[in-house]
Amino acid sequence: MPVQIESFFDAVTHTISHIVYDRPGGHAAIIDPVLDFDPSSGRSARHGADRLLAFLMEQRLTLQWILETHAHADHLSAAGYLKDKAGGQIGIGRRIDEVQSTFSRVFNLEPAFRCDGSQFDHLFGDGETFRIGELDARVLALPGHTPADVGYQVEDAVFVGDTLFMPDVGTARCDFPGGDAATLYRSIRKLLALPDETRLLLCHDYPPPGREPAWRVTVAEQRRANLHARDGVDEAAFVKMRQARDETLDMPRLLLPSIQVNIRAGRLPPAEDNGVRYLKLPLDAF
Repeated sequence: MPVQIESFFDAVTHTISHIVYDRPGGHAAIIDPVLDFDPSSGRSARHGADRLLAFLMEQRLTLQWILETHAHADHLSAAGYLKDKAGGQIGIGRRIDEVQSTFSRVFNLEPAFRCDGSQFDHLFGDGETFRIGELDARVLALPGHTPADVGYQVEDAVFVGDTLFMPDVGTARCDFPGGDAATLYRSIRKLLALPDETRLLLCHDYPPPGREPAWRVTVAEQRRANLHARDGVDEAAFVKMRQARDETLDMPRLLLPSIQVNIRAGRLPPAEDNGVRYLKLPLDAF
């Protein structure tokens, strides 16, 4: 059965959330949903997530999975909200415990916070298969940007998270804790070894002037034209480029709030005794 895909671009965070489904009236997975958040006021909202819910209702879809490609550093996840509203299981890569352990120390969350991935409903291993209704899906471990990055292959489409961007933008940064440029290069080559016609669905786009946001590209197009990882760029050259580039990048604007939510499977921190939830701002920790 051909896979059905509907994609939603969030202009504030440049994130693309995808709904994958087998047929109208069937079953669906939501990949990388966004929770609206204004860091200047501390206000959260659910406008983007409600767009996803509206599409599910229009197509009469049962939400089976809410899939995270990794613990994002550039947007807060709406996974918890979507599960409360529409059901489904929240899944992420098995190595999320490594990311949780790192940031639990940064935010001093232990011992109350468990660093074992138990906040998620399912932890996926490399090569694991599962179903979205009548669709076959497979997990591809894609570490490098973070240790826990995974892609989800559904029929001829692969949802690659932050591993690759559009060819004129290149590849993800590797300077977060646990990131590694050589590891990312090998993950990229794993993707580019797939058949040329395989569709790669991206999680972000930062288009240069004059181009509209885009998020679908084939393996063949990436191999021919990716700014950082096209055919002919070897591992040593990629690592040198990636490390030099990462040294020039600022910290993502939403890294500190987003990580605290995303390692909790899209749940806000628990309310304190005054009924208010707080996100921590560690001083001079980076």
